[in-house]
Amino acid sequence: MASEITGDSPNQDKLLRINTYLPHPARVYDAWLGGKDNYAADREAAQAGLQAFPSTVKSVQANRAFLARAVEYLVAEAGIRQFLDIGTGLPSANNTHEVAQSIAPESRIVYVDNDPIVLAHAQALLTSSNPGVTDYIDADLRDPDLILREASRTLDFTRPVAVMLIAVLHFIPDDADPYAITDTLMKAVPPGSHLVVSHTAKDIFPEEMAVFERTMNENSTEKVTLRDREQVSGFFRGLDMLEPGVVKVSQWRPRSETEASAPAVLWGGMAGKPA
Repeated sequence: MASEITGDSPNQDKLLRINTYLPHPARVYDAWLGGKDNYAADREAAQAGLQAFPSTVKSVQANRAFLARAVEYLVAEAGIRQFLDIGTGLPSANNTHEVAQSIAPESRIVYVDNDPIVLAHAQALLTSSNPGVTDYIDADLRDPDLILREASRTLDFTRPVAVMLIAVLHFIPDDADPYAITDTLMKAVPPGSHLVVSHTAKDIFPEEMAVFERTMNENSTEKVTLRDREQVSGFFRGLDMLEPGVVKVSQWRPRSETEASAPAVLWGGMAGKPA
């Protein structure tokens, strides 16, 4: 059962958007991670996904580990101190601000999501270390101009920004031109900025993932469009790709053989914006 949300938060009216009888990707993802902020419909959809691809939970965990490693690199090695994390999802372990501010407390993070459950839990994402800052924007990736406008209240777009698109672009169909959306975001940030993407693959375990895609689209309010490695690589056009390129998220600079061998079905990569 989902945890109860109480209080007179200004976000309370957004809870009216929640339909607990229909599964939502953020809550299905939460169910896979063993969270409590999900409902019966979400758990049923999560179980259907597991039946289609039994290693889904391990793949989701590998994606979270990829996020943590990417943020660690960006802060410790690339010197990034600003993050625009779009498609945040429900608070979990190793959120972007937790990883970034554990290394550089002054890091500034803006989270973006359009799910009312995530919005209701935004306070958990806004816990920040001094002198760091976190903010939350209720917006859809399909409206990058709004995101950039709102994010400019917290982020300085004259200084490098890491744009994090972790397991979110597969919710943007081809007819919504996800590549144009990514281009808009990266045109708005200065040289030295970075783009991080993870995206569910259709060419890793292709037969199982075809069933997974069909199953999830039959059991979720948000439809998914799986893409192959070449298509995911297209999101980095015009940028300088970092080694090891676009790989399974478990194989992007893993810390151990255990991380490297996780059965991930997401492509992941990072690239920098050249001068």
